Amino acid sequence: MTDLEAHVTQPGREDLVKQVSEKIKETGVDYIYYQFVSVTGRIVGKGIPSAHWERLADKGFQLVYGSTANLFVDRHGNYIGYGPESSELVGIPDPETFCQLPWDKRVGRVFCTLFRNREERENPGGALTSDCRGNLRRIHNAFQEKHGLDMRCGTEPEMMWLKRGEDGKPNGGVTKPNCYHIDQFEELRPTFMKVIEYSQQMGLDIIQGDHEDAPGQLELNTQFDDVL
Repeated sequence: MTDLEAHVTQPGREDLVKQVSEKIKETGVDYIYYQFVSVTGRIVGKGIPSAHWERLADKGFQLVYGSTANLFVDRHGNYIGYGPESSELVGIPDPETFCQLPWDKRVGRVFCTLFRNREERENPGGALTSDCRGNLRRIHNAFQEKHGLDMRCGTEPEMMWLKRGEDGKPNGGVTKPNCYHIDQFEELRPTFMKVIEYSQQMGLDIIQGDHEDAPGQLELNTQFDDVL
């Protein structure tokens, strides 16, 4: 049995797939982003109508291997990691990660685990070594087995909210660079309240935030949780 086959047939997964099917019907989701994380942290993937959910949950989708490196090229113009002659990866959605997007409830998203193409001569259907999230799961499973502990992760994302100039380009920050000044934070209140609202609807627990010493800077921190 290949890694891909073992992943698709793991105990309990079929029930999770059916639960997502019901959730799609209940929420009216029409379109789903099947996404994964590239080696630089970029979210990439495909968008597919939700009517194909159960087929995709079983068979997955295909995308060029180089998508795991954003199709970047080196200074010689060669693709990083994989050449243009390479086959395509197979992305299998993880149903437990399905979520309706709060800013457009017609759309959902699901994270995917990546595998080598089923028709590869070497290691067909094997775990894809450039799958960052898949690697993390395998490392975490080994860590749990060895130490009996769970890895947790929280984030402190810092973002810049910029004004747009007459030419349409960024033209400085929305606020003044006054560190921790509540007035600067208050000026960004409509923004961070909307971010918090969306985050909570997607299962993220925002625990605190502040405004530091840069124009338009905002930090909103999340509670630590399962690393995946």
